[in-house]
Amino acid sequence: MQEVELTAPLGPADAKLGEQSAAPEQLELASEAPAVASNRTALKAVVEAIVYVAEDPVTPAQIAAAVSQPEVSVREVLAELVREYAADSHGIMIRQVAGGYQMSTKPEHHEAIRAFVKRLKPPLKLSLAALETLAVIAYKQPITAPEIQAIRGVSGVGVLKTLLERKLITTAGRKNVLGRPILYKTTKEFLVQFGLKDLSELPSLKEFEELRRLALEGEAPPAESAVQSEQNEA
Repeated sequence: MQEVELTAPLGPADAKLGEQSAAPEQLELASEAPAVASNRTALKAVVEAIVYVAEDPVTPAQIAAAVSQPEVSVREVLAELVREYAADSHGIMIRQVAGGYQMSTKPEHHEAIRAFVKRLKPPLKLSLAALETLAVIAYKQPITAPEIQAIRGVSGVGVLKTLLERKLITTAGRKNVLGRPILYKTTKEFLVQFGLKDLSELPSLKEFEELRRLALEGEAPPAESAVQSEQNEA
């Protein structure tokens, strides 16, 4: 009689164990797949950010060197981004320029963009005297004109008028002292123009002095012209 080997039926746990022992390399690849996908997603996001901030066309080799990734991977990600931004749902495209990649607006939207740009306010330009006065008001507000003059050492009526016209400062009542001088404070427009969430984000006085010093070194105006400019605004 032929012997028959009896075996118990495989349960779900046994079946799973059998699969694991049969193909361990497949399980290893499966466990690595999410990490690979995650890394590629992160690489794609970084490449997109680099192309966005670059003023000039950036090459795959430059990006690869910056992120320490193979150039072939960067090229694949760039190709994906080019396809995605080509969709009608995007107003921006990524195009190849002079051997590199650059973000730009799509030609079909240029008329709308021109109309929008024409309505924009001109860029904020302030003299050093105006910046100094604005800084004093920002840090010491509410403050009066005589108090500003005492800090800066010069009269600044003309500067205050300029700042009021630019809507960077506004009046804040009158101080309850002899003569009841007008108090000044900064406005919401001041926060918007300088990209501040609130006044707590103002740089320290020490940092401002450093910025002022660098500005003076960069401009380096002759002493006479600097004094004349101050007198004109005052």
